[in-house]
Amino acid sequence: MTEQPIDRREFLTRCTQAGLSVAAAGALGIGFYDGKAPPALSETTETVQIPDFSIAGMSGKICIARGTSQGMDRAGTVRQAFDALGGMKAFVKPGERVLLKVNAAFASPPALGATSHPDLVAAVVRLCLDAGASRVIVTDNPINDPASCFALTGIDAAARLAGAEVVIPRESLFQRFSVSGGRLIRDWPVLYAPLARVDRIIGMAPVKDHHRSGASMTLKNWYGLLGGRRNIFHQDIHTIIQELAMMIKPTVVVLDGTQSMMSNGPTGGSLSDLKPTGTLIVSTDPVAADTVGATLLGRTAADLPFIAKAESIGAGTADYRSLYLKEIQAS
Repeated sequence: MTEQPIDRREFLTRCTQAGLSVAAAGALGIGFYDGKAPPALSETTETVQIPDFSIAGMSGKICIARGTSQGMDRAGTVRQAFDALGGMKAFVKPGERVLLKVNAAFASPPALGATSHPDLVAAVVRLCLDAGASRVIVTDNPINDPASCFALTGIDAAARLAGAEVVIPRESLFQRFSVSGGRLIRDWPVLYAPLARVDRIIGMAPVKDHHRSGASMTLKNWYGLLGGRRNIFHQDIHTIIQELAMMIKPTVVVLDGTQSMMSNGPTGGSLSDLKPTGTLIVSTDPVAADTVGATLLGRTAADLPFIAKAESIGAGTADYRSLYLKEIQAS
């Protein structure tokens, strides 16, 4: 279904509701999730291992789907993009369990573009189930109160209606993890329980400006798996994104540039921050996906140091045209 524009009165009403929820969630959400590491984790907690979720033989594939910008049908476009790469069945086999790592970071309505769009989340859930997935889990560790974020973004209702399970983070779901060869993610709480329960992981992120890293896309999206006082990593934002690329090797990523947040990211707050860019990217290479996403923001890979840092550790390539590339016009 094509997304319908909202009028000014409805937009202001939604923003007021979101603002009240953010205010209510502030003390509980930001204080709890970025204040200190989950108390259930002790210094003697055993460090866990995170599996490689990529698929042999599927590396280096990317589809760039372009639409009409205004009113672009996310559900139809993402299906066409996956079809161009062999369909969801090329990524999800019957009986496999799938995790969708969405961006639900802020308690704001989907029209503001700060989070994954519920229509797109629901569409990918249905594609996974149609491919034979036995279970689809949707999760994120938001900055604000998690329950409020999942509700106000529309992700909770859309995912459940499509047949997925939504996992709201809580202390017992975190375990300590160290990135091999990393210096920042060392014995750090990670939202591990959902990762341990699945065979495949799909990262889903919108294209956004970011006041520290320059952009927030699929590589930065894994930040939402960290617990504890993760805000301290902003002091070395490009290195933490590099280490996140070392931590998670996804099955495939979906980058939503239907509308891109051109300014005031990553939270935005006004429709004037957004620009219709009419592009959706599906790729097994998150570095390539983010390189394409950068162009939607009027930037290049060279403008975003985390892209070169992720490329240097083998997480992908910025030269997306060297990959198995499909460029399609979404109908």
